[in-house]
Amino acid sequence: QADLVESGGGLVQSGGSLRLSCAASGRTFSTSVMGWFRQAPGKEREFVAATRRSGVSTYYADSVKGRFTISSDNAENTVYLQMNSLKPEDTAVYYCTSASMSIGSSGIYYARNYPYWGQGTQVTVSS
Repeated sequence: QADLVESGGGLVQSGGSLRLSCAASGRTFSTSVMGWFRQAPGKEREFVAATRRSGVSTYYADSVKGRFTISSDNAENTVYLQMNSLKPEDTAVYYCTSASMSIGSSGIYYARNYPYWGQGTQVTVSS
């Protein structure tokens, strides 16, 4: 069981930056993959970014490539999402997620492959 607690959300103007953090506790870091999804009102939850515990491989949604960076601190059991050049369409609740089993590259992008989820943190980007 992994407990995931997100922080760092808030209100920012278009073009601004935010850094999300996700701290994992419990019987965790047999975590193989950690990532971020987001869900805007009336829309399905969508993949944002993910990283393998090794840190060697990172994955991004096309919509955030070049603007968002995912990183992890295994010693602190924490994963971060640095979000730059934010746009109003980035407004959503952002969820941290993790999986203890390895996920193949093609499965990284699908929420159904992640068993553990945080409560979410709201990110609002004003125009």
